[in-house]
Amino acid sequence: MNFRRHRISDEVFATLAAGGGGAEAVRQLATVERSKHLLLLRGVVQNARTTRHPDADWAADAYDRLAALQDEAPKAVEDVLCYPAVGAWLRTTLLALDHDPMRARPDHLAAITAAAAIRARAPLSIDVRTFGGSLPLPSLGEALIPEGTATVRSSPSGAEVFVQDVRVPIPADHTRDAPGWRGVRQLTTSANGRTLDLVLDDVDPHRMPADVANRLPEGELRSWRSALEEAWDILTTHHPATAAEIAVAHRVLTPLRPPADGQVSGTASETFGTVGLSAPSDGLTLAAMLAHEVQHAKLGALLDIVRLIEPDDSCRFYAPWREDPRPAGGLLQGAYAYLGVSGFWRRQRIHEHGDRALLAHSEFARWRTGAHRAVDTLMASGLLTPAGKHFAAHMCRVLADWQSEQVPSAAAARARAASERHLVRWRRANAGLQA
Repeated sequence: MNFRRHRISDEVFATLAAGGGGAEAVRQLATVERSKHLLLLRGVVQNARTTRHPDADWAADAYDRLAALQDEAPKAVEDVLCYPAVGAWLRTTLLALDHDPMRARPDHLAAITAAAAIRARAPLSIDVRTFGGSLPLPSLGEALIPEGTATVRSSPSGAEVFVQDVRVPIPADHTRDAPGWRGVRQLTTSANGRTLDLVLDDVDPHRMPADVANRLPEGELRSWRSALEEAWDILTTHHPATAAEIAVAHRVLTPLRPPADGQVSGTASETFGTVGLSAPSDGLTLAAMLAHEVQHAKLGALLDIVRLIEPDDSCRFYAPWREDPRPAGGLLQGAYAYLGVSGFWRRQRIHEHGDRALLAHSEFARWRTGAHRAVDTLMASGLLTPAGKHFAAHMCRVLADWQSEQVPSAAAARARAASERHLVRWRRANAGLQA
């Protein structure tokens, strides 16, 4: 499996720092994440052998089969290896091999190889250990099958999983549920000549390091589809550059458990390509969430090749969007995300009317100020690297330009009141810390 060295040009770095980047910049970042997966994969196989893990030979055999399959079906292997949940499994397994080898499951590499073979319709028979009554096949779905060692058989005519006397055929359309099979379902929508291809993964145990929700029933899935259609129409109509980035960066949606109040969304560096979110209430909210999370995805990938923050020195700071004090790295992530959020509402506000216009103007007013304050804090912290200072300076220039833009007085008052309420709560909860 081939590796490559990555470099981000000064021009791309500057456009990313200003909150944008475009589809091509995101493609470059996605190739960084691909290389990271390959390095982690090699590390899992080597460390399993070094630590004398009992499944080291199992993992090595699966790796050799995957490498051979790559020669015949490179796209199928790429689709599985770059799947976000695979990245999370690789990281978790490598850390476990380093710190507590007997907790590691390097044998799961056999399931990854099996998934690639099924995608390629390639002939393969491989043993795979099940997880508590199911066998997850990354990017495809899960077979509901007894505990033990199962055999996955793939061929040009189809695939099946069997253990003992239980046999589960995998449908040719793996997104479709069938007896003993729960597929990763497809979410595809088109608007203004652009198509967004996502899947909704609510089965893979490594799908996201968060409070994930259980399997969505079909009725709820229809609501997600409806919200996504509305969101994609908004994004492609009024935010084409952001839409282009989202189409490249995001591959998977993962349902999260709803918070006590409002909605929640998130990304994680180990699952590049996945957005976790609670059920979206409407398309406008979902569009804003996707615009928010693509910022996290871009910055997370950039941080894999460029160090912007010095090592954590235990200093904590006020973030206008969080109830807890944040380290410098977390403050940078939030500031960059809310730079994108501010830009979204800045564009969207001229297309809304009535209550939604008030919402859009007030969101723009609140987050342009909050993000600017956070960047100022970072620039004064002494914790930015030279590259981080350069990055923050670009962010600061954009946000400073937006401060003078007019918003209706009612929206300005609403934004100011929300910010003041948050600051009062934060000071009350974090007595002794400066904000």
